[in-house]
Amino acid sequence: MAVTTSKLLWCTIRNNKEKGTWWVKENSDPKHYEPDGLGILDPYQLPWVLDMMDPLREYGLSNEILEAAFVPFQVHSISDKDEIVRLARVAEHILDSEEQLFALPNIKDGDKGSYADFLEHIMRLRVKLINDTIKLEQKLTIEDVDEQLSELRNQAMIEGRDIHPFEEITDILEFVPQGHEVPGEDDDDDKPARANSAAEDIADLPEVEDDEKLDKEFEGKLKWDEDEGSEEAEGPEGEAPSGNGKSRR
Repeated sequence: MAVTTSKLLWCTIRNNKEKGTWWVKENSDPKHYEPDGLGILDPYQLPWVLDMMDPLREYGLSNEILEAAFVPFQVHSISDKDEIVRLARVAEHILDSEEQLFALPNIKDGDKGSYADFLEHIMRLRVKLINDTIKLEQKLTIEDVDEQLSELRNQAMIEGRDIHPFEEITDILEFVPQGHEVPGEDDDDDKPARANSAAEDIADLPEVEDDEKLDKEFEGKLKWDEDEGSEEAEGPEGEAPSGNGKSRR
C-alpha cells in the first residue's frame, strides 16, 4: 500500500441529533479526508464495535489492520454557540488506550487504503464464522455478503443518505443469511448492548490540552507512523498478518 503524506491533526464535528451520529465538518487535511459525508465513531460506538469483533479473533482478526484503519482523536474544545466540537489527534492506539476516543476512518488512500482493507478483513472473517456455525446448503462467500450489503448502499444513495461508518461496520458484524441466525448471538448476556450516542455527554468527556504542542509532535512523527503502518499491514506478497493479542506492543 502506497504511503501518502497527510497532515491530519485536527477536525471539527457536528452531531446529527436525529440519528445520534457525528460527522466531520472541517479538518486539517481536506485533500485526503474530504469532509462531505465523512462520519466518525464516537466514544460510545468505538468500544461497542471492538466488543462486537471479539468473536472474530479465533478466525484471525488482525490487530494491525484494525489499528491502521482508524485515526484517534479526543475532544479539544466545544463551541456552545454553534454546537461544533473540535477534536485533536492524539498519540494513542485504540486497542491500548484507556481514554475515551473518537475514531475517524483512515480513508487517506481510498479504496486501496487502510479502512477499506479493514472492511474487507472483517467481512472475510464474518463469512468464516457463519460457515463454521450455520449449516447452509451452500457455503457463504464474501461475494454473497458484498452483493447484499451493496444493495443497502445503493438504496442509501437513492435516498440521498450518507452511510455512517458505525452503520457500515455494524452491517458486516451483524450480517446473517436471510432465514438463519448465528447460535449464541441472540443471548442478551453475551452480546454487548447497542451503543448510544455520546452527544448528551460530550461536555463530560476529557479535553486535550495545548493543541499547538500536539501539532508539533505529530508533524515530526506522522511520516514514521505511516511507514510503520504500511510495513505492518502487509506481510509477504501483500498478505496481512493476523494478531490475537490485545496490544500491538
